[in-house]
Amino acid sequence: MSNRWKSIKKDGFTLIVNEGGATLGVGADMEEHILYVDGFAFKDLNKNGVLDPYEDWRLPIEERIADLVLRMSIEEIAGLMLYSVHQTICQGNPMAALLYPGQTIQDTRKNIWDLTEAQKKFLIEDNLRHVLVAQVEDAPTAARWNNQAQALVEAIGLGIPINTSSDPRHGPIAIAEFNMGSGGDISVWPDHLGLAAAFDPALVKRFGEVASKEYRAMGITTALSPQIDIASEPRWFRFSGTFGEGVKLSIDLARAYCDGFQSSEDERALKTGNAPGWGFDSVNAMIKHWPGGGSGEGGRDAHFGYGKYAVYPGNGFEEMLKPFTEGAFHLNGKTGAAAAVMPYYTVSWGIDKKYGENVGNSYNKYIITDLLREKYGYDGVVCTDWLITADKGPIDTFIGGKCWGVEDLTVAERHYKILMAGVDQFGGNNDKGPVLEAYQMGVREHGEEAMQARFRQSAHRLLRNIFRTGLFENPYLDPQESRAVAGCPEFVSAGYDAQLRSIVLLKNAAVKAGTQSSAPVLPLPKKTKVYIPKRHISESRNWFGVTVPAHDIESMSLGLAAQYFEVVAAAAEADCAFCYIDSPKSDGYREGEGYLPINLQYRPYTANNARAKNIAGSDDRSYRGKTNVTANESDLDFILNTKKEMKDKPVIVFVHTVNPFVAAEFEPAADAVLIEFAVEQKALLDLVSGKAEPSALLPFQMPADMETVEAQAEDIPRDMKPYTDSVGNSWDFAFGLNWRGVIEDERVKRYR
Repeated sequence: MSNRWKSIKKDGFTLIVNEGGATLGVGADMEEHILYVDGFAFKDLNKNGVLDPYEDWRLPIEERIADLVLRMSIEEIAGLMLYSVHQTICQGNPMAALLYPGQTIQDTRKNIWDLTEAQKKFLIEDNLRHVLVAQVEDAPTAARWNNQAQALVEAIGLGIPINTSSDPRHGPIAIAEFNMGSGGDISVWPDHLGLAAAFDPALVKRFGEVASKEYRAMGITTALSPQIDIASEPRWFRFSGTFGEGVKLSIDLARAYCDGFQSSEDERALKTGNAPGWGFDSVNAMIKHWPGGGSGEGGRDAHFGYGKYAVYPGNGFEEMLKPFTEGAFHLNGKTGAAAAVMPYYTVSWGIDKKYGENVGNSYNKYIITDLLREKYGYDGVVCTDWLITADKGPIDTFIGGKCWGVEDLTVAERHYKILMAGVDQFGGNNDKGPVLEAYQMGVREHGEEAMQARFRQSAHRLLRNIFRTGLFENPYLDPQESRAVAGCPEFVSAGYDAQLRSIVLLKNAAVKAGTQSSAPVLPLPKKTKVYIPKRHISESRNWFGVTVPAHDIESMSLGLAAQYFEVVAAAAEADCAFCYIDSPKSDGYREGEGYLPINLQYRPYTANNARAKNIAGSDDRSYRGKTNVTANESDLDFILNTKKEMKDKPVIVFVHTVNPFVAAEFEPAADAVLIEFAVEQKALLDLVSGKAEPSALLPFQMPADMETVEAQAEDIPRDMKPYTDSVGNSWDFAFGLNWRGVIEDERVKRYR
C-alpha cells in the first residue's frame, strides 16, 4: 500500500501529515518510534513496536482513553492527579520565591526556555503532566519551553503529553496571583468585570476565541477561568474577577466564555476521534469556584485564614449555582460543558445537611459528589484550588496552606479525604508521595480493587482533556508561527475595542435620568488645556505581606495625554483637571487589632451597625464597633484638593475599580466620573476626547453608604440601596451614560 502521509522537518521536531487524518508532531528522540499501518503514520508512544488502541488516532477518544488507563500504573495515575505549583518562563522567579519559599531549586538554565532541574524532577520522577505557567517572557519563548517539555515526556513511559494551564493573562497589569499571567506579547482585554460591563455575550465569546488561539500559540491548553462566582458581596477581595452580580448576565457570559475557549473552527477541529467541537484551537475551560465563593462572611476572602467561611443569611445558595448549572454546564457549542471545575477554598457554612460537615468545598463529599456529580450530572475534571492540602500559615497572610476545616489531618489524610469526596486533581502539588499514601489508606479501608477503580475514574477524566485538545497527536509549536499569532493586529484591535466598551460613564455634569444632556462636560475639545496633578500613594502592604513605601506618581501619563490635549502644569492655566484613582483598599484583619470591617469608603469607617455575632465558626469574629481605615484615603484628598485648585472649572475623575465603593465622598466634587476595569489609559483618553462613545453599564450596584453594605446579605445579589448622585441618577445595576444621556437599550431591558 502506498504511503498516505508526508513529513515536514521543523525546528526541533517533525510534522507528519496523514492524508485526511491526524497531523502528528514528533520530537527528535521519537522519530525512530513511528509505526506505519495501512499506509498511515502513528506514534508508538510506549515504544513496544505495536499499534495499541490509545495510539490509534482513527479510534474514538473514549476507546483510546479506556485502553490507556488500563496500561497506567498507580504511580503514573498519581502523577496525573498533580497540578504543579506556579512556573515561570521568564528571567527570575519572584512569584515562586514568594509563594513557595524553600521549594525553588538553583536556576541552572542556559536559556530562558530550558527546563529547570525542579521541572525535570516533577516530570520524570513524579509523573506530573499538568503544569501551571504563571509568567512568560513572550510567545516564542513559551513555545520553545513547551517543545522541550513535551519532547521530554513523549520519550518516557507511556508518552503522555503535558497539559499546560494559565490563570487569566490578557490584562494590561498583573496585580494579583490570579491575574499574574498578564503580558507576554498578547492582546490586551479588560478583566472579567470589564467584559461584563459590555453586557454582551457575543463580545465575551469573541474574547474566548481570540484568547484560546493565543494560549495555544504558547502551548497552553487549559484556562484556569472563567471565574463565574456571583459577586453578591461587594467587599469580596476577588470581586473584580467575576462577571458581577447579575445572575442572568453571569449565566450568559459563563456560557459564552466557555464556548469561545473550547470550540475549534472546522479546519482546526480534530479530524477523527468522535469529539465534536474540539481541536487544535480548543482550550479547556476550568470554571471557578464551585459552588460559588462570593459570599464570604463580612466580605473576607478564603485565601486568608480570617476569611475561610462562606455564609448564606439570605438562603441564596441555590442562586449561586446558576452560572454553573444553567450556564457553563449547558453550552451552545458542540463541546457541551466546561471541561473542568475548581471548588473554592471556603467552608460553605451549614450547607451540608447530609453528612453534617463544615469543611472546605474540595473536602466536602456532599458538595462534590452529591451535588456536583450526582444531582447536576457533571463528569468532567474537578481540581482543587492551589495549596489546600498544605499546612496552614499565619491567619493574615496569603502564603501557606488553606486546609480549612481539616487543619488537624495530615497532608496525606487531606489527599485521601479529597479523593473520597469525588475530586480528581490536587492544585499546587508537585509531589506524588501524599497521593500514593492516600491510595494505601483507601486500600486498607475499601480494598485494592475499589481504589484502583477510583484512581482510574479520575485518570479517565484527566486524560479526556488531553486527548480532546489534540496533544497526543501534536503537542509541538513553531515559535515563529506563535509569534505571528499571539498579539497579531487583528487580536490587538479586538481587545482594544473591548476596552472601550468596558468603561462606564457614571456622571457627565448635568446629565440627568430621563433627560437629554443640558450641560455635559464630555467629550472634551482637542485644544482643551488639561491639568494632571501628581498623586500621592501612601505606604501600604501588598497581598503577599510586603510593605510598599509611600511615593508620588503621575496619575496619568503626561506624554500620552499630550497627544490628545494641551497638558498644563498648573490649575490656573487649565480648562479642566484629570484625577485618576483606585477604588478604596482595606484589609479585614490586622495583627494586634483582630477582625476589622472591610471599608468601601475612603475615610475611616466605624462598623456600629455590624452583626454582634458572626454566623460561621465557633470563635468570635465580630467587628462591630471597630474602625478601619483605607490604604488609599489620600485618593479622596487628591480629588478634593484638585477641586479646590480648579474652583468652578471641571474635574474629571477616573476610578480603577476592583470593588463597588461609596462615591458620596467625592462625587459632588467631580464633574464627570468614569470607572474602568483594567484598561489602558489610551482607551480612557479616546473616550473623553470623543474618539469613541461610552456604552458600558454597571455590572453591580454602587452602595449608598457603608450602612447599606452592612445591611445587605452576603449571598443575595443586588440587595443594596444604590447611590443617587448629585444630579439625580441612581448608580444601580445596568446604569450607564452615553453622550445622549442615560442608556436605555435592549441590554438594559434584558438584564436589569
